[in-house]
Amino acid sequence: MSLIVQKYGGTSVGSVERIEAVAARIARGHIDGNQLVVVVSAMSGETNRLLGLAADISDQADLREKDVLLSTGEQVTMALLCIALHKRGISAVSYTGRQVPILTDSSYSKARIQEIDGSRIRADLACKKVVVVAGFQGVDPDDNITTLGRGGSDTTAVALAASLNADECQIYTDVDGVYTTDPRVVNDARRLDKITFEEMLEMASQGSKILQIRSVEFAGKYNVPLRVLSSFEEGPGTLISLEENDNMEKPLISGIAFNKDEAKLTIRGIPDQPGVAYKVLGAISEANIEIDVIVQNVAKDNSASITFTVNKTDLSEAETLLQQIAVDLGALEVDSDKHIAKVSIVGVGMRSHAGVAAIMFEALSNEGINIQLITTSEIKITVVIDEKYLELAVRSLHAAFNMAVDTVPLE
Repeated sequence: MSLIVQKYGGTSVGSVERIEAVAARIARGHIDGNQLVVVVSAMSGETNRLLGLAADISDQADLREKDVLLSTGEQVTMALLCIALHKRGISAVSYTGRQVPILTDSSYSKARIQEIDGSRIRADLACKKVVVVAGFQGVDPDDNITTLGRGGSDTTAVALAASLNADECQIYTDVDGVYTTDPRVVNDARRLDKITFEEMLEMASQGSKILQIRSVEFAGKYNVPLRVLSSFEEGPGTLISLEENDNMEKPLISGIAFNKDEAKLTIRGIPDQPGVAYKVLGAISEANIEIDVIVQNVAKDNSASITFTVNKTDLSEAETLLQQIAVDLGALEVDSDKHIAKVSIVGVGMRSHAGVAAIMFEALSNEGINIQLITTSEIKITVVIDEKYLELAVRSLHAAFNMAVDTVPLE
């Protein structure tokens, strides 16, 4: 008998018919003898609907009250799923985050989990019940309802799996696993049987939308095996774990991630001296604007330039701040570009193979694609390019690294 935590996203429970299908899947697993804890998201579109209702009343709604409002979406799903399970003769019980309880800090709309008391769930499992938990929510020390931010149901599922020492955490979504890249861009993109936490974290942070970043971090920290599966079709999915692929002909690159939601900012002609980078980037960060790729250059005249990327939604605010900083530092100019895209190749095989960057740069060069920025980590190379070349870049890199097949010969 295995203890499994399953999470079903909004598209998986997007209608009564889909909830019935999920209930049938859960019933089969329960009959097979597994202990099941099921985490559910709000039905597809429900969170946006609730946000719209709040916006109709006020565009400055209190964050505490917004969390109370948004938490109702998951409660609807969990109740309907339990009703569907009861109809199938399965004993099931639903819990809100507060009822578990899942204790969080008091950062409304982006709370972080601090502790989970799993005793109530364990008692129900011992009584052969299926436990259904509302994802995305918890309760702070003052008994206020909190939410974990977009994608927080993934984090709820992984945190519960860690707390309960589950054998596996299964994330059911509308795709049947993690692919080498987006199949909508590359027709012969291949589903991966396995991928490491490191690789998945890099892919998630660089634009892959399969899993929420915080959930992958949590799973890696507590060594919770994750499996991405489709709720629409049967299949083995993709296992995400600590173990690297032990195939002697393991691929150099596991995946290609991309993101076209970023913009580039550059400040030129600033002094090349200690503390200047902090004055530029510190002010942006203090405005709660997330910075991604950063590159600094120094000219022969000892002046410097700093280029960095931010989310497009933060571009206007970041550019206004940078203009103010430029005046303070006596910079020559500030410019921005929102027509960029970020493309990343990710793979633990980079650690033991030279020449990966050369293959990447040659493939882009052959297509006449200019590289604007480059940043690397031990298992990732990221380039910033003109967004109009994004799909061409992804397809050319997928072909260059022969990613449509399972392995590549070792050099």
